[in-house]
Amino acid sequence: MTRQRVTEEPQPVRKWNDVFTAISAEPRRQLVASLLDQPTAQSVSLPDGATPATSFGDRDTLRQELHHRHLPLLADMGFIEWDTDPLVASRGPRFEDVAVVCKSLHANASEIPESLLEGSHWLE
Repeated sequence: MTRQRVTEEPQPVRKWNDVFTAISAEPRRQLVASLLDQPTAQSVSLPDGATPATSFGDRDTLRQELHHRHLPLLADMGFIEWDTDPLVASRGPRFEDVAVVCKSLHANASEIPESLLEGSHWLE
């Protein structure tokens, strides 16, 4: 029997994985974009700050998804801080890690294939 060594990912790999996990869902991308539009110390109201401009979804469902999935994930990674009463989010200690990737995508949106832009309102 061979023994497998369990090794941890190097810290830079973990950081990149965190960033790509954070922006892998539309409400999280929209929240990052909303926070980028605000002054540094200002929070955004939710669910509005995580709702795409042309969303036809149910606000109550989005509120539950934010509370139980999206906000805890972003907060655990240090990208945001959030409160429940009222439901708001603000920049966390690692916000710049995810912000710089989103800013780079915005700056280069003209280079992104149209098939990836369709429905991605946060890049418009």
